[in-house]
Amino acid sequence: MEVVMRADAKVRVESGTESSPRGPGCSLRHFACEQNLLSRPDGSASFLQGDTSVLAGVYGPAEVKVSKEIFNKATLEVILRPKIGLPGVAEKSQERLIRNTCEAVVLGALHPRTSITVVLQVVSDAGSLLACCLNAACMALVDAGVPMRALFCGVTCALDSDGNLLLDPTAKQEKARAVLTFALDSVEQKLLMSTTKGLYSDAELQQCLAAAQAASQHIFRFYRESLQRRYSKS
Repeated sequence: MEVVMRADAKVRVESGTESSPRGPGCSLRHFACEQNLLSRPDGSASFLQGDTSVLAGVYGPAEVKVSKEIFNKATLEVILRPKIGLPGVAEKSQERLIRNTCEAVVLGALHPRTSITVVLQVVSDAGSLLACCLNAACMALVDAGVPMRALFCGVTCALDSDGNLLLDPTAKQEKARAVLTFALDSVEQKLLMSTTKGLYSDAELQQCLAAAQAASQHIFRFYRESLQRRYSKS
């Protein structure tokens, strides 16, 4: 029996432990996050989303090259390194999307004529990679103490040939009729960035956005719980 996910359907998030077998689109994969892993960056985080894993490091605010200097705000750069080989067109496109998202929330005006660099290393890609990169970047920025007006997260949705909606799809599930990734802020679940691939209707776009906004609340709750666990130990 096929089930179409409703926008207000319950979404489960497990922290560090495998969730029970996923129903058709009814849950996110399990999450795990660890901060302050690396010594050289000013902030770092490892984010695990199912079997997709990304390591992020943040450098800055630091001195910026004169050619890249912006007089009234910080220069924000994003570098995405694939698991194997050199960055290609796909990585450059994802770098731009992540940079646009970060620029929407980072208070760069507090650090004019400086550089903030986010370096993302793909450890494993088992689906929803861009969303995992966004989540890793946010936690690394928090670890670095970079001022932001809000947190942000990424959520990926897939639509199969029957119109069923899958949240946080795996690599196999991403071979669907359409794949949509949204970046949302933590204050009003406001849309910061979106990228889509495939065919979908306006109604399906709104359905995916509503499902992503509902899922984002659980991701932000995971952020809070992760930070509380970290700072309660110190």
